[in-house]
Amino acid sequence: MTDLARRYRVSTRRSAELALIIGAWLLGVFAWILVDGATSNSSLGGWTSLISAGVLMLVTHTIIRWQAPYADPIIFPVAAALNLFGLAMIHRLDVSAAQRAAANETAAPTPDVYLQIMWMAVGLVLLMVVLFIVEDHRQLQRITWISGLVGIILLFLPLLPGLGSTVNGARLWIHIGGLTFQPGELAKVSLTIFFAGFLVVRRHTLALVQTKILGVGVPRPRDIGPLLAMWLFALLVLILERDLGTSLLFFGVFIVMLYVATGRRSWVLIGSGLLVVSGFLAYRAFGHVQIRFDVWLHPFADANGNGYQIVQSLFGFANGGLFGTGWGQGYPDLVPFAKTDFITSALGEELGLTGITALLLLYVILIERGARAAVATRDPFGGLLAIGLTTVLALQTFIVIGGVTRLIPLTGLTTPFLSYGGSSLVANYIILGLLLRISNAARRPEITMSTEMIEVNQ
Repeated sequence: MTDLARRYRVSTRRSAELALIIGAWLLGVFAWILVDGATSNSSLGGWTSLISAGVLMLVTHTIIRWQAPYADPIIFPVAAALNLFGLAMIHRLDVSAAQRAAANETAAPTPDVYLQIMWMAVGLVLLMVVLFIVEDHRQLQRITWISGLVGIILLFLPLLPGLGSTVNGARLWIHIGGLTFQPGELAKVSLTIFFAGFLVVRRHTLALVQTKILGVGVPRPRDIGPLLAMWLFALLVLILERDLGTSLLFFGVFIVMLYVATGRRSWVLIGSGLLVVSGFLAYRAFGHVQIRFDVWLHPFADANGNGYQIVQSLFGFANGGLFGTGWGQGYPDLVPFAKTDFITSALGEELGLTGITALLLLYVILIERGARAAVATRDPFGGLLAIGLTTVLALQTFIVIGGVTRLIPLTGLTTPFLSYGGSSLVANYIILGLLLRISNAARRPEITMSTEMIEVNQ
């Protein structure tokens, strides 16, 4: 506890955070044990990795207690719980892959769960680095334009010949040595900082209303420029990198931040109109977008072809029913990309509607706490940055889960903290570090001069 907390008896609730972290780790270990018990698998290396992950989580908690003592005590444990459940499912799919290889008398593939734990460690270290480097989130406003430039460079870095590569039709990855990384995941952090810094300066101008249509204030035509620029930027991502999910994510985050900055519903309506127009144009112009929409509308028309993924996902949810088949007792390996795009489908089969609802509630809690930090912060830049980072997590979760449940077309994004993928996990832990820093500033008590004088007089 800091000197300030001791002097004024302010509760930092760090002990509650510690208890939640221990509880999250125990749930992850329990899930791992259930997987091993159901699949008759023995994984000493898994236990070593789980213990290492638990130790690193405790170290992270210690750094939070030191560097951000007033931060929300629920944000980090909830993210850790999601991460640990994801590790258990990745381990379960690794076991299935090894059993299939043994049945076919082929070499067993390298387990992905250990690499994911390594990326988890990298993410937690970067979370701690963020808390050390960013002593005050308002410092980030000074690098608004630098953040925008860095974000654009990161986003289009895979287009460079010899560096970028195409995976599943989208050019999002770069190869450095033996590692594959998706720089667009870091770009969403950098561009959100840019959006916050840009909008906090222009918010009063963008909020001006010239006329009203059906009771809704319409902004001046000359103020629509930033929205059109962001729309064209999202289309450029779609055209050059063939990535529907990332373009939708960035445009949606910008619209939400623009609405929060100005309070004008007209921006949401205009943005929604542009989204419909861009969707129509993309459907007419790009074959891969047309395939995604056709699969969304008629998945069983080509159940063994383009619709195979979504059909298997729906079968998995149906097989899980209300309470699921149980850890290690379903067939989630029948769904392609079950570790990445469709991990919620795999979890839905083995945990059922009850389990997937619990996971969704964890996301709701995480998003609510991020939004609470945005509302409570005392400066407009911090509020915009927090709501932008929270929207990144919320919108990405909605896009992914909506896709695998056929609520919306598939986009190819990963589920935050759950899915296999180091790029996404590292970026999400950086987002978590920034949210903890903003939350610490929002929850820190203001000690006025009169209070200090009263204490001196006493």
